Amino acid sequence: MKRGGHQIWSQTALLPTGWARDVLIDVDGAGRISRVQQDMPACGTQVSFLLPAPVNVHSHGFQRAMAGLTERRGPNPSDSFWTWRQLMFRFLDRLTPEHVEAITAFVQMEMLETGYATNVEFHYLHHQPNGAPYDNTAEMSERVVAAADQTGIGLCLLPVHYQFGGCDLRELTAGQIRFGNTFERFTTLHDAVCKVLADAPADANVGVAPHSLRAVSADDLRQYGANFPTGPIHMHLAEQTAEVAEVQAHWGAHPVEWALENMGLDARWCLIHCTQMTPDETTRLAQSGAVAGLCPITESSLGDGIFDGVRWMENGGRFAIGSDSNIRISLSEELRTLEYSQRLRDGTRAALATPAQSTGRRLFEGMLQGGAQAANRQTGRLEVGYWADMMSLDTTSVNLWGRTQDAVLDSWIFAGDDRIVNDVWSAGRHMVTHGRHSARDRIVTVYKRTLNELKGAL
Repeated sequence: MKRGGHQIWSQTALLPTGWARDVLIDVDGAGRISRVQQDMPACGTQVSFLLPAPVNVHSHGFQRAMAGLTERRGPNPSDSFWTWRQLMFRFLDRLTPEHVEAITAFVQMEMLETGYATNVEFHYLHHQPNGAPYDNTAEMSERVVAAADQTGIGLCLLPVHYQFGGCDLRELTAGQIRFGNTFERFTTLHDAVCKVLADAPADANVGVAPHSLRAVSADDLRQYGANFPTGPIHMHLAEQTAEVAEVQAHWGAHPVEWALENMGLDARWCLIHCTQMTPDETTRLAQSGAVAGLCPITESSLGDGIFDGVRWMENGGRFAIGSDSNIRISLSEELRTLEYSQRLRDGTRAALATPAQSTGRRLFEGMLQGGAQAANRQTGRLEVGYWADMMSLDTTSVNLWGRTQDAVLDSWIFAGDDRIVNDVWSAGRHMVTHGRHSARDRIVTVYKRTLNELKGAL
């Protein structure tokens, strides 16, 4: 894979100061931006429209192989997230470490081809099907790292702490035992993952993820910030009405309310989904400095509810975008779905735009800022010292023809699709050219073989 030490020139580029013309960017051998100059003659790799490439802030890689297989209604007339989860548990019992690596490589390739430069992997499939650890505690985490080595994507790996089956601290069911760790065993796993990442590319990093209020004890959750003082901390929060009811019944407060009062939430935290919040909780959480990790396609697929994006952004809240269940990998569609959900709820248009910024511009820049914070990665800006995480759009596309500046973003997100993504660099690694990943053929071949081995799992 081609690394740094090269130049990229673009007719138009989105810099921290706004739109600029004839921009030349130097990338050093480590994959960081070493120089940005405007009004320069064309040279090096030439593109027409250059943007910072965002972070995919929330992914369960192995679930990609389930996409499209859970759209049948079972005997329960109120099919829901919880019935979907039972199907997912049955599926994962078949997965080997080799399967996980192949599926993760495929979904990371898709992420790159759709414009993401970084994969934040919320990784909770740790053990063998009977719940026993592998001889190598970090076996499954190593498979995620190996996939990133194949694809060249930037990686933020979040080993997940998952201990209980509910707020009453009940034991894990058969479908969950591959996730389970006590806090002590989880810290051993985390240390092992840190050692694995020490040999990964310099732009890879590690954080932690207490799975949810249902899966970790209240005492441990209160101490998470102190126990893991560096690196990002991610957690599912307030995704489902049943979750809200369970936390309320056992801990005497709504999930967001409890987390705000007990967990010291700040800028190191990324809370995933948050689709079940009161207006006051939305305001308070936005003002905490934590990032909301939104996954609009998955939230639509699972019937989670609608995130209160208008109120969140009015109160200075930061957000990032993730693909979660990976039922469909489409950066533009995630942003479109987020905006359209606000319009459908409120009966309005351009819900997240401002007088100064179009809808597409505000969504795109918000995603860049929140994703960089949530991944603890120096990214999201075409600026000296930042990782060269970049993407170009094909302005010869009929959907972008004649468009300029903000109108290009709006047309890509609301009128086009991710076939408009032309080039993608991750930390200077030029992994996508003319919309195609450099290792696509090999990765797809192994993925298809994996699907054949998993036939009948659902």
